[in-house]
Amino acid sequence: MSRDGLLLAIDIGNTSVAIGVYEGSSIAATFRIATDQDNFPDEYAMLLVGLLRSRQIDPEHIGAAIMSSTVPPLMGTFRQVCRDYFHVEPLVVGPGVKTGVRVLYDNPREVGPDRVLHAVAALERYEPPLIIVDLGTACVFDAVSRDGDYLGGAIAPGIGLSSQALFARGAMLHRVSIERPGSPIGRNTVHSMQAGIFFGYVELVRGMVRRFKAEIGEDATVIATGGYAHILADEVGCFDVVEDDLNLDGLRIVYEANA
Repeated sequence: MSRDGLLLAIDIGNTSVAIGVYEGSSIAATFRIATDQDNFPDEYAMLLVGLLRSRQIDPEHIGAAIMSSTVPPLMGTFRQVCRDYFHVEPLVVGPGVKTGVRVLYDNPREVGPDRVLHAVAALERYEPPLIIVDLGTACVFDAVSRDGDYLGGAIAPGIGLSSQALFARGAMLHRVSIERPGSPIGRNTVHSMQAGIFFGYVELVRGMVRRFKAEIGEDATVIATGGYAHILADEVGCFDVVEDDLNLDGLRIVYEANA
């Protein structure tokens, strides 16, 4: 395996950092670690090097890197990790980087890089129009037109974020697991909270997808991604596909377009 053969893709999110290692267009390994703004570069580096070695990937074989972030303070941290431990200068997704997607937001610079990366990866796999539902820290809906343009979308608090607020502010409400209860009518406090969280977000997703289709076309392909996508997928019933590594594939595609 040549040094030039491996690409390190890093997507820094509010809750977790998604990491992928690519050999050409094939993904060799993926990792997810907690986002912690207090960690030093050396701490992240030791964690990342250990994860690579656990999958029999020699860190010396990393020949290039690309990264995106919705957490600006960590950009410098991971830049230093790439430089000091992998001896590569990472390509950072942002203004001036070619994505191949026209962004029709009022101010394109306001669009989070993760949203554009999802559109990039989705367009490589599916014919537009597209609706991308990211069920992560936030619940994000994005629309791609029939012409392949990124139109914009909608952002709501994510399932985990809303649940944490409920647990923190409700004096008599205790933390519960996020899962499907037997009925939308809870017969005890735990089941009542699970019903409100689970079925509430199911209806949020169904309703937003319905409204998006009314705008961009009833034939739009609906792609789900994010940590909570699989939890809701069966009940929602409107996802055409769930893609776990959409953000990482978007990074790989953007790197190839700019190499």
